[in-house]
Amino acid sequence: MELEILLSGAVEVRAGDRRSDLGSTKSRVALAALAWDAGRAVSVDTLVHRIWDDHPPAKSRPALHAHVSRIRAALRIAGDDAPRIVSRTNSYVMQVDPDRVDLRCYTSWVEQARSLAASGDEEAALRLLDRAERCWHGEPLAGITGSWAEHLRATVGETRLVAAMTRTEILLREGKFADAVPVLLPLAEEHPLDEALAERLAVALHGSNRTAEATRLLQRTRQRVVRDVGLDAGRGLHRVHQGILSGTPAAGLLRKDGGDGAKPSRPTRRVPDNLPRDIPWVGRRDEVRMLTAALCEGLGASAVVVTVEAIDGMPGVGKTALATHIGHRLRERFPDGRLFVSLGGGSPDGTATAPSRVLTELLRLLGMDSQELPYTTDELIALWRSVAHDRRMLVILDDAASSDQVAPLLPGASPTAVIVTSRRRLPGLPGVRPVSLDVLPPDDAMALFTRRLGARSGVDAADTADIVRMCGHLPLAIEIAASRLLARPSWTTSDLSSQLRAARLAHLRDGERSVSHVFALTYRALTAEQQLVFRRIGLHTGSEFDQYAVAALAGLTGDAAGRVLEELLIHHLVIEKSPYRFTMHDLLRGYARSLVETGDQDSAEDSRQVVRRLMDHYVQAADRADRLAYPFRSRIEFDPGSPDLSGPELADAHTAEQWLITERANLLHTLDWLADHGTEHQLARCVHALVGFLEMEGHLVTAEPLLRRAVDHWDAAADNAARARALLDLSAVYNHSARYAEGISVANEALEAARALGDLELESECIHQLSIPLWQTGQYAQVRTLHQHSINFLTQINNKRQMARSRNMLGIAHLHLAENQQALECFSLALTDFTELGDGRGRYSVLNNTAKLFQRMGDSEAAERAYREAINVAEEMGNRREKATLRMNLASVLDALGKTEEALALYGEALPVLRAVGDRRAEAIALNGTGRAHRTAGRAEEALPWHVAALSVIRRIHAVSEEADVLYDLALTERATGRMAQAVAHLEESRAISRRIAAPAEEDRAARALAEMRGVRAPR
Repeated sequence: MELEILLSGAVEVRAGDRRSDLGSTKSRVALAALAWDAGRAVSVDTLVHRIWDDHPPAKSRPALHAHVSRIRAALRIAGDDAPRIVSRTNSYVMQVDPDRVDLRCYTSWVEQARSLAASGDEEAALRLLDRAERCWHGEPLAGITGSWAEHLRATVGETRLVAAMTRTEILLREGKFADAVPVLLPLAEEHPLDEALAERLAVALHGSNRTAEATRLLQRTRQRVVRDVGLDAGRGLHRVHQGILSGTPAAGLLRKDGGDGAKPSRPTRRVPDNLPRDIPWVGRRDEVRMLTAALCEGLGASAVVVTVEAIDGMPGVGKTALATHIGHRLRERFPDGRLFVSLGGGSPDGTATAPSRVLTELLRLLGMDSQELPYTTDELIALWRSVAHDRRMLVILDDAASSDQVAPLLPGASPTAVIVTSRRRLPGLPGVRPVSLDVLPPDDAMALFTRRLGARSGVDAADTADIVRMCGHLPLAIEIAASRLLARPSWTTSDLSSQLRAARLAHLRDGERSVSHVFALTYRALTAEQQLVFRRIGLHTGSEFDQYAVAALAGLTGDAAGRVLEELLIHHLVIEKSPYRFTMHDLLRGYARSLVETGDQDSAEDSRQVVRRLMDHYVQAADRADRLAYPFRSRIEFDPGSPDLSGPELADAHTAEQWLITERANLLHTLDWLADHGTEHQLARCVHALVGFLEMEGHLVTAEPLLRRAVDHWDAAADNAARARALLDLSAVYNHSARYAEGISVANEALEAARALGDLELESECIHQLSIPLWQTGQYAQVRTLHQHSINFLTQINNKRQMARSRNMLGIAHLHLAENQQALECFSLALTDFTELGDGRGRYSVLNNTAKLFQRMGDSEAAERAYREAINVAEEMGNRREKATLRMNLASVLDALGKTEEALALYGEALPVLRAVGDRRAEAIALNGTGRAHRTAGRAEEALPWHVAALSVIRRIHAVSEEADVLYDLALTERATGRMAQAVAHLEESRAISRRIAAPAEEDRAARALAEMRGVRAPR
C-alpha cells in the first residue's frame, strides 16, 4: 500500500484511504523533522532542537525515543511497504523515498521545473509545476509553533515564490499576461520589497492593459525600497518603468554646488550683466556640479591664471543653455559682472566674428566709450586684459568657431572665469578643461518636455516617451516639439507623436526655429569632402561603422576616410563609441539622408551605387576574414565582381575573428539587404562567406533559410561543386542546432556530389562534416570507417591540414570505442601537424580531445594540464562558443580532482554562453556537469534539477551518447537522495543505450553501478 507523509497542511501519514493518528503535537514535529531529511541521518541534538527549541525536557533522549516509537507505529498502516526508522550512533534515519514526502516532492519538482524552464523545455516545466501544486495542501506544519517550524515555512515560502516566478516567466514569454497577474498579485502583497517580483507583475499588468496599475505598483515599490532599505531601486525596476512610460509593448520588456564662501562686497564700479534669460532647469546634474566646482576654484585669489571651461557638443544639445544656467547659478560668485557675447561660429555665411569686434563688445559692456577704444587688435587685447586684471567676472563666449578665435579673448592673469561653447572641440587653448555634452538621458528628456508644456490636458506618458525618443533626446528638438504642441491647443501628445512618426525633421520646426536649420548651419561650414562623407554616412544601413565602410560609401581610401571622420568628430557630427568605431545621432543621420534624397548633390542612381558598393565592401571583407578565421573550410571561389575595396588589415585568424564579431550587426544587415534587394548569386556568395561566423556566433535562425536559397541557386545554375559546398554549409548549421538527422542527410547528399565530381579534397570535407552528426548520435564504428578511408586518399594528395583534421576525428571515434592506444596515436599525429601548420584552432581541438582521453584512462592530472593548455591557445583566437566549451570540459576534470567550487564557477561562466549561441548539446553537458559537481559537494538534492534539465535537452536533440551519460549521473544522484527505484530504472536505461551504440566502457560503468545497488558482484 503506497504511503504518503504530508508536511504541508496538517502533519500526518496516509496509506490509501487510511490515516494515522500521531497523537501529540510533539510527535508530529518529530515526524516532520525526520521526514524533511528522508534518507539522511539527523543527529539527536538536531531533532531535540527541532522539537523543543531551546527548552528541551530534562530527559529529552527518552522523550525523543518515545516519539520515534509512536511514529514507527503510525507508519505501519503501509504494511510491508512501511518505511523504517533506523537508530544509529547519536542519530536517526527515516529510510523512505523522499518522493513519498509531499514537501520534499514539492521543492524538488519546483527546482527541476526551474531548470527545465531555463533550458527551454517550458512544457515539461509547466507539467512539473502542476504536479508540485497537486501535492501542496496548505501552510507547512499547520498548527505547529517553534523556531524550526517557522524556518521551514520560510524556506518553503521561498520555493513557493520560485514556483510562481517560474510559472509566470513562462506565461509572460507566451504572451499570457492576464494569466500571470493572479499568480503574482498575492505574492507581491506578501513580498512588497521584492523588486524582481514587482518587475514581472508590472509587465503582466501592462500586457493586460492595466498600465496605470503597473506604474502605481512600480512607484510604490521604489518608494518602499527607498524608505525601508535606504537605497534607490535597482536598474531592472527603472528599466521596466521607463519602458512602460515609453510605450514599449509588454513583450519588449521581458528581461540610468557650488562651494561655500563669504559673500563678497559689491563694487562701486559698473557691473555688467547681459546673460540671456535662464530657463527652469532639468538634468545635467553631473555637468552642473563639475562646472560649478571648477569655476569656484581659487575665488579668493586676486590674480590667477584664468579658468577656462569649454562646453562642446553637437548642434542643439544645449551648450548655450548650460553655460547660461551656470552663469545665473553663480551670479553672486562673480560680483564684477557676467558678460555674454556670441562669436558667430554658426553664422549662415560661415564667417565667424573677428576677435577685434568681440573685444570691442566686451569693453563696451564694461562701460568704456567706443570713441576711447584703440583700433588695432593687439591694443584691444592689452586693454581688455588690463581692465579684467582685478575683476572677478564670468565671461561666456558663445558659439566659438575655433581656438584661434578664442585665444585673444582670454583675460590672462585674472580672477575672471571664462566659459566657451562650441560645436567643435577646441584643442590648443591654454588651461582649457573640456566638457562634451551628450543628449539627455530618457528620464531628463521626458522631464524637459513635460516641464515645457506645464499643466495641459491630453498628455500621455507613453506618447511623451515616444516623442522624446523620436527627438533623439536632443534638447533643441524637445523644446521645438513642446512649442509645436503648445501652439496647437486642439492637439494631444498622440497627435504630435503621429506627426513626428510620419516625418520627424519636417515637423521639428517652430516658427523660425527648426532642427534642420541648426544642422544646416554646421553642414555649410564643412569642406566639400566633409560634406560628401557626411551625406554618404546617411546611407549606411547599420548603426555603427568604421573608416573602411565610409571609404566604400564615399569612394575614398581608408586613410582619407579616417582623416575626414576625425574632422567630423571635431565638429560633433559623428560619435566615436569605441576606438575607430563611429556612429551618428538619429536626427543627424536623418538630416544627412534628407540631403541625399533631395538629389541636389547625389542622384537616385548614385545612391543605389553607393549602397551596392557598401554591400560589396562587407562581402569582400567578410570573405577575407573567413578565410583567415576558418582556413579548413572547402570554399566556393568567386569572381571578385566589383574592384577590390579598401578594407581592414587582417593579419591572422585572431584579428579576422575579432573583426567578424565586431561587425556582427553590419554583416547581418548586409545579409538582410541582399536577401531583399540583391541577386541570388550575391546572396549565395555572402552567406557562404559568413556561414562559419553565423554558426559559431549562434545566428542559426538567420542562416538556415538563406543557405536553403543558396542551395537552390547553385542547383538552378547547374554548379554542382558550389551546390555541394552550400550543402556542407547547411549541414554544419543543422549539426550546430542538434538537428542531426537533417545534418546526416544533407552531408550524404554533398558526399555523393563530391564523388561524382571526383574532387578528393571536397570528398574529404564531406566525410568530415558527415562524421560530426554520426558521432553525436553514437555511430562511432561508421565514423571510424569513413575516416580510415579518408586518410588513405588524403595521403595520396598530401593535404596536411585535412589529414590532421581527419586524424583528430578518427581519434574521437577510437576514444568512444575504448580503443585508447589508437586514439592517442591519432591525436599525437594530428597535434604535430596542426602545430607545424600554425593552426591554433586545430591545436586546441586536439588538446581538448586528448584531455578527454586522459579522463577516460583515469589520469585526471594529465587531463587538467591538456585542458589548460587548450584554453591558453584558444584565448588567442577562439570564439566564445569554443572558449565556453573548453571551460566546461576543464570543469569536469576539476570536479574529479576535488576542486568542486572552481568547477562550478567554470560551469556558471560557460552555460549562458552556450545557451546564447544555441549549442544545445554543450548546454546539456554543462547542466549535467553542474549537477555532478553539486553531488560531489554533498548537495545531491540541489544536483537533481540540473540532471533533469540536462536529460530534457538531450532527449530533445536525440544525442544518445550524452543521454547515456546523463542517465548514469542522474541515477547516482537519485541513489544519493534515497530514490532507489528511479536510480535502478535510469541505470538500466543507460546500460541499454550504451549497448545499442557500442560504447563498452559506458555499458560496463552502468552495469557495475547496478550491481553495487543490488548488492551483487559486477560482471567482469
